[in-house]
Amino acid sequence: MIISFCGNAGAGKTTAAKQLAKDLGWPHYYIGGLRRQKAKERGLTLEEYNQLGETDPKTDLEVDEYQRELATKEDNFIIEGRTSWYFIPTSFKIFMDVNEEIGAERILKNLQMPNDRNETNKVVNQIKEMQSLNLARKTSDTLRYKQYYNIDVYDKSNFDYVLDTSDLTPDQSYDLIWEKVQKILTKA
Repeated sequence: MIISFCGNAGAGKTTAAKQLAKDLGWPHYYIGGLRRQKAKERGLTLEEYNQLGETDPKTDLEVDEYQRELATKEDNFIIEGRTSWYFIPTSFKIFMDVNEEIGAERILKNLQMPNDRNETNKVVNQIKEMQSLNLARKTSDTLRYKQYYNIDVYDKSNFDYVLDTSDLTPDQSYDLIWEKVQKILTKA
């Protein structure tokens, strides 16, 4: 079984995906991390890499082909990426949603802790600014994936399970996902 995660910024995708992979003893693949690595190799920020992708499909094609190939070679893994559900259509597709302001607050709180996920070179200290950055990224994602694949990665009807985490703690969100996955695994 392959489980794919997609969703809005600050919904808790990475937290849930990592914990699920750990609890199941499965590998976790993070496509956003791969895109960040590709951007860094070109001397770009993720935002710049996404903007380049609006006119150069290679920025998306290389990681999307990686996902497609991964699904033919492996089973029983967790993958987190905007297009993972599309390139691995047999996956159990989870979409994690969150109110934009709450998502921005969560990201700001996370950026205050040491980590390697800060793709901006500026200090972001206001929720409205973070919301604006999230919207710019979502707009770029929507444009690229519509242009290259004619899909809307934020259309919740593409997913098997949609979870709005706005009013949930990370533990509550994870418990709901774990319960859903356990039901599916016992049916398999």
